[in-house]
Amino acid sequence: MTRSYSYLLLVFLLAAQPVWSQWQPAPWPVLKHYDNAHLYNIALPLGGIGTGTVSLGGRGELRDWEIMNKPAKGFSTVTVGNNAPFFAIHVQPANGKPVTKALLGPLDPAEYLHYEGRPVNQHGFPRFAEASFDAAYPLGQVNLSDPKMPVTVKIKGFNPFVPGDADASGIPMAVLAYEVTNTGKEPLTVAVCGSMRNFIGKDGSQYRKDWKGDVIPLGARKNQNVYKAGDGFRGIYMYSDSVNRQDPAWGTIALTTNSSSGVSYRTSSRSNDWENAMLDFWDDFSADGQLTEKDKLVDDDPLASLAVQKTIAPGQTQTYSFFITWRFPNRPAWSSYSLQPGQNTVGNYYATQYADAWDVMTRALPRLPALEQKTLQFVNAFLASTYPDVIKEAALFNLATLRSQTVFRIPSGHLMGWEGVFDENGSCFGSCTHVWNYEQATAFLFADLSQSMRDIEFNYATNPAGKMSFRVMLPLSKAQDWNNAAADGQMGTVLKFYRDWQLSGNPEFLRKNWEPVKRVMSYAWIPGGWDGNQDGVMEGRQHNTMDVDYFGPNPQMGFWYLAALKATAEMATAMKDKALAQKCLDLYQKGSNWMDQNLFNGEYYEHKITDPKTFAFLDWEHNPNVVVPDYQLGKGCLVDQLVGQMMAHVLGLGYLAKPEHIRKALQSVMKYNYLDNFSDHFNNMRSYVMGDEAGLLMASWPKGRLKVPFPYFAESMTGFEYTAAVGMLYEGQTENALKCLKSIRDRFDGRKRNPFNEPECGHHYARSMTSWNTVLAWSGFRYSGVSESMAFTDRPGTYFWSNGSAWGTCTIAPEAALNRVSLTVLNGKIRLRQVELQGGGKQRFKQPKEVAEGEKLDFTVQQ
Repeated sequence: MTRSYSYLLLVFLLAAQPVWSQWQPAPWPVLKHYDNAHLYNIALPLGGIGTGTVSLGGRGELRDWEIMNKPAKGFSTVTVGNNAPFFAIHVQPANGKPVTKALLGPLDPAEYLHYEGRPVNQHGFPRFAEASFDAAYPLGQVNLSDPKMPVTVKIKGFNPFVPGDADASGIPMAVLAYEVTNTGKEPLTVAVCGSMRNFIGKDGSQYRKDWKGDVIPLGARKNQNVYKAGDGFRGIYMYSDSVNRQDPAWGTIALTTNSSSGVSYRTSSRSNDWENAMLDFWDDFSADGQLTEKDKLVDDDPLASLAVQKTIAPGQTQTYSFFITWRFPNRPAWSSYSLQPGQNTVGNYYATQYADAWDVMTRALPRLPALEQKTLQFVNAFLASTYPDVIKEAALFNLATLRSQTVFRIPSGHLMGWEGVFDENGSCFGSCTHVWNYEQATAFLFADLSQSMRDIEFNYATNPAGKMSFRVMLPLSKAQDWNNAAADGQMGTVLKFYRDWQLSGNPEFLRKNWEPVKRVMSYAWIPGGWDGNQDGVMEGRQHNTMDVDYFGPNPQMGFWYLAALKATAEMATAMKDKALAQKCLDLYQKGSNWMDQNLFNGEYYEHKITDPKTFAFLDWEHNPNVVVPDYQLGKGCLVDQLVGQMMAHVLGLGYLAKPEHIRKALQSVMKYNYLDNFSDHFNNMRSYVMGDEAGLLMASWPKGRLKVPFPYFAESMTGFEYTAAVGMLYEGQTENALKCLKSIRDRFDGRKRNPFNEPECGHHYARSMTSWNTVLAWSGFRYSGVSESMAFTDRPGTYFWSNGSAWGTCTIAPEAALNRVSLTVLNGKIRLRQVELQGGGKQRFKQPKEVAEGEKLDFTVQQ
């Protein structure tokens, strides 16, 4: 093994520089380019895990200010107009007329019409003529140019994202660097300025209430701005003495720069009668690129501006760095945000790490060079891997969900998640198990966050009988108040626990939680339960992710159950509970055989509807004579009928039924559910695919549809589509899988939809992170810390891998009858006794190998 000290040397050299110049953005990679015609809906979230975000738009705009403990889609701190936050540039040639423009690309034709001439923010400002966007999440770059301007500008926005380090990836910060290049033949004096109002107390809600419950008119605040200098940075600190300190929208914001010279500022403007505040600012900045401080604060939400001026020689590029930081500690529980301040507040983990927005900057700036390098190391390693670009895009861009308001952390550090978020509220509370079951990104990138979700599921949400509330109430003392179990949700949590145990290799994690894990599994066997007769088949009333109850055996719940039985058998063996291990294996074998014999119809697995009278069930029309309950699957071909099999492959549990049946079922999903054009498709529910777009239907009925099928049957949703595509990858149906993946990502083209936001029931839907499974399926990567083993495909190439606490790359190069393998750890450390390549061949080491960060392990495997 060899050790590289390049990273340590880089940190040392950066530390030796003057503090003012510690951070300048390095060159960034690009995975996806969006031209001028595909920018309208781009919004890349800038913010940490559990901190809220502000998004960088495709044309350089700052949109969706969601930093005050709630979603706020479309919120730009003010009603639409010229007073929303923005950056501007002033260019003064040595011999010529100065020019001032907003650092924004051109308006879209759809933005021209408005009843009062205020169609969008900064509608009345001069803009750059051309714009494009380059992305490799979490890195976003806006390219601005104009034939009338002697400069081009690249706006670089990011927030550190370091797998395995949730705190480094959870900083409440938006980093913005404006790289200005002099394209002319004479020196230029160039200033870049950021302006934003102190909008503390305004969270994007249509109506807000004060602590008495009275509606507050927008703008009824007396907020304060003050210019300060910190250690290596300076800027404007925003606070409020009038907003109630228990309000979710109470907190602090800072707009700062690390420039050591050329800095000017304003903490206010003149009053904004007839929009004169912005006129006053524009005249000031346009005069000479420098700002003049006002004598006093005016307005309830005073306008703050911070500018940096530099000289740029011909052909030279100068970087202007700005930072927006925040701290809003009063996160409410799942309840309505209209509650009085302090009522049902659970708080934020990140707020325990920082005293205020200024403290965020003080602590983060010295770390930023190293954190950017680790972020780049992650992104570059991922992009250099031998994955098709569509897999890279699907997996990487959906990580934005972890940074959205879908996700937050309570002060204990536990990760909580909505299913998604609506424009102003969370969607479907409670870290819903039957939704979060699908995604693997959290576990494979942040093990501690994933394990915190298991802690809540098994130690807070589960009652003594083993019934797990599939939605967790907050505070955690009320976790079980929902008091409803979901069959797929509960079985999936057993598999997720098994996964987290395997990835960690921590025997104490299993020992500590074994009793609740057993209870959760055994709950399936209670009299009248999902498998009350203990024949290995779920037959009872099964609530599931379709938000209805299925009656009778079906593949969706059945395969979750079979996989959970196999996982429990392995855990029971590790805990020396031979009786339970044998029981689970016996049930698994019975159930697997029964499903192949009774549910597989020659093309796919279907649902055998049980007589509803057995379960005292009436249909939704309350007809006592109903034979077939409403909202069932029946003989339909379900898009995710093999979701349990997908999970089993991810975890190395093998096939749950006959392999040839699994392969045939996936071929049938493609045959019956894939539409290459939705123009003639009828859908009575929600439309996530429209017009000439392609995708996979939730269900099809080759043998005739039920009159009242489950509600979402005619829809198409990305998380379910990814599930089917991942199954196809595992079965070698590569062409079909890539076709499905391309159909999804073609829909998120920047013009029609945001590439960083795949909705289902809400924006940034958690199930969209199922896309990370495509990485696992293509690479064949598995890691077990229990057996200290790792597996990969034997396909030649380089593959990014991660187990939640360590990550790196593995290169496989065939040579004669051997495969040369080079395993590199870029972060963390792992222990290995064995590496196996699928298709045959393994290397077992005589002594366990511990490979640490910066080390590489080279060996050969017989083909």
